[in-house]
Amino acid sequence: MGSRGFFLLCLLCIVKKGISSKGWSMHVPAEVTSEIGKTVALPCTFTHPHSTYDKTLTAIWRVKEPYNGTVIFKCIAHSSSDVCRTTVGLKNRYKLLGNPRQNNLSLQIDHVSWNDSNRYFCRVEFSGDLHDKYESRMGIRLHLIAPPRIVNISVQMDQDHAFHAKCTAEGEPLPTVTWAGPLSDNATSVSRPTAHHITKELQHLVLDGKYTCTAANSLGHAEGAVYFYKFKAGSGSWILILLFVALGIKLLALVVILGIGAFWKGDKFMATTTLSRQQRQESPYENFSRSISSVSRSLAERI
Repeated sequence: MGSRGFFLLCLLCIVKKGISSKGWSMHVPAEVTSEIGKTVALPCTFTHPHSTYDKTLTAIWRVKEPYNGTVIFKCIAHSSSDVCRTTVGLKNRYKLLGNPRQNNLSLQIDHVSWNDSNRYFCRVEFSGDLHDKYESRMGIRLHLIAPPRIVNISVQMDQDHAFHAKCTAEGEPLPTVTWAGPLSDNATSVSRPTAHHITKELQHLVLDGKYTCTAANSLGHAEGAVYFYKFKAGSGSWILILLFVALGIKLLALVVILGIGAFWKGDKFMATTTLSRQQRQESPYENFSRSISSVSRSLAERI
């Protein structure tokens, strides 16, 4: 190998050594926890092998997997004095908190929901060299929590004409659901948990009364109530019949009173109208007789 080739080899080793000592790196936490409906920040900082960089820079965030995951946020800054302008951002819920020129790609997500529970990957790209880009490989897991909430509570009848109460609650950690009320010896409960939701049925309802569903986890508890009354034919049914008859009589009497009042007002109005018409009809005759009297007096005076 000649001296020129040896020199190029040494120069290449020096360059590689400089890049490795001041190379690319991403710093992200393994997990971030947030409550449903709140705002969460996903931290991400990086280092790069350049002492300064003033050309076009692109910041990217993906979900599910690195390199091939769905892009949920992307912004581009063309110079050091230019802000990173958003080109991809779902429903304006994503906002870049950090300054990419200061090696900060931290992202803010507003109004987080269950669908945001995922793994997130930050990426930075410098224009120019094909290798001037870097992305976090492990990513950040967004773990969501929520206090219990009663989603639905109702009483239903199955095909066997048996009644059961159903209560559905959500929360993270998954809440524990219990029923309270006038439980009979035959009452049984069945739980059906799913992701962030749990449904508990209280079967074989027999006794009338108020049934309360309580959902609880480490963040709090929630309650919901439903009332169950079965119609019972027998000695007590005549009370309901009398009640409805009494209400019907009162309603009928009210209608009659309103009708009489309307009829009386109508007759009075008609009488007043007739009288006023008579007065209007008599007025010309009175004026005419007065005119005749005045004319007669004037003729007598002349004679």
